[in-house]
Amino acid sequence: MQNELSKQIISSFAEIAHEKGIERDMLLSILEDVFRTMIRKKYESDDSFEVILNADRGEIQILHVQEVVPADELTDEVAEITLENAQKVDPDIELYDELAQEIQITDFGRRAVTMARQQLAQRIREIEKDNIYEDYTDRVGEIILGDVYQVRHNKDILVNHNGVELLLPKSEQIYKDRYRKGDTIRAVVTGVHMRNGNPTVIISRTSELFLERLFENEIPEVFDGIIELVRIARAPGDRSKVAVLSHDERVDPVGACVGMKGIRIHAIVRELQNENIDVINFTPDKIDFIKRALQPAEVLKVELNEEAKHANVLVPADEVSKAIGKGGVNIRLASKLAEVEIDVYREVEAEDDIDIDEFEVDFGAEVIQMLHDIGCDTARAVLELDADELVSRTNEEIDPELAEKIMSVIAYEFEDEA
Repeated sequence: MQNELSKQIISSFAEIAHEKGIERDMLLSILEDVFRTMIRKKYESDDSFEVILNADRGEIQILHVQEVVPADELTDEVAEITLENAQKVDPDIELYDELAQEIQITDFGRRAVTMARQQLAQRIREIEKDNIYEDYTDRVGEIILGDVYQVRHNKDILVNHNGVELLLPKSEQIYKDRYRKGDTIRAVVTGVHMRNGNPTVIISRTSELFLERLFENEIPEVFDGIIELVRIARAPGDRSKVAVLSHDERVDPVGACVGMKGIRIHAIVRELQNENIDVINFTPDKIDFIKRALQPAEVLKVELNEEAKHANVLVPADEVSKAIGKGGVNIRLASKLAEVEIDVYREVEAEDDIDIDEFEVDFGAEVIQMLHDIGCDTARAVLELDADELVSRTNEEIDPELAEKIMSVIAYEFEDEA
């Protein structure tokens, strides 16, 4: 009975430990701790006991070791035994010898054995949590490939990766992403947090780190360090700008990243839901770099205030919309990439245009200042935008109704030319 029960205990928990990646020595140490806890609960001390574990044979042996003493010297019934009682077990034993008696697991009672099983399971769960925390902390910055097994009502996605639950929050998903249970998903590990004692592994598809790792996976020169990704700016799902630098003069960094007929960059674009990616040659010349960052727009002139980290950029009248981009995305990414705040101004012929200050009587000084702040110093500069862009670029300080009025009033001044 003893051997059968011990084999069941060791076998069941050895199997669990193997599944959870717990080393055999660690399992044996846990088993010994649990049995010593059982001994202490029954005998108040485990000093006089030996716990022998044989994982190969699936055996647990608990020995109660007592010193044989005369009856009148007996002071501790756990650590000592009288000669008379000892000789009932071993007739040849003598005074001050040690008597080792095996204790059956069943002697501890059914409830104690059940509690031991629960304690073992709890210890294994704790070790598993620690292993997950340490493993995925080491994997921060690494791309993982997992399977979607639950999409929550708040659109957070739970991903199964080698039996471990990972969390892809709604905020870390590309807004074009659409996943269902069973779909394969690729993302980068960005952090591991302990919540209520449980490790939560956070993954992301919107992180700039994800784009960086995709470049490393698809472009050997980046992986090998020949091409350096100096800076990255992303509007996930819409547009990205990547500044690259070659450490080998024989290698064109932009050409290597884009690949023949765009084959390399297209693999990344598809993964990112057709996100447009501008690959730009990095240069330490800040003015030149600002010009490159505003691609695909042509830049005529850059006035840079390095101390204020601000740049005024002049572009041809028909290039304003390119420089700003849909919803202002191009100018925002260029500002982030160049690490300066950029304001775009259009090139105009003085006789063709009207200074925006002349409309102060129509809109008020506060609105005129807002228009100056977004680079609209003339009437035609405003007309280069539409009402929605006017609202977006002023962070909705100009509401849609006012934007329509501004466009209408200014357009009226040029009706005669039309």
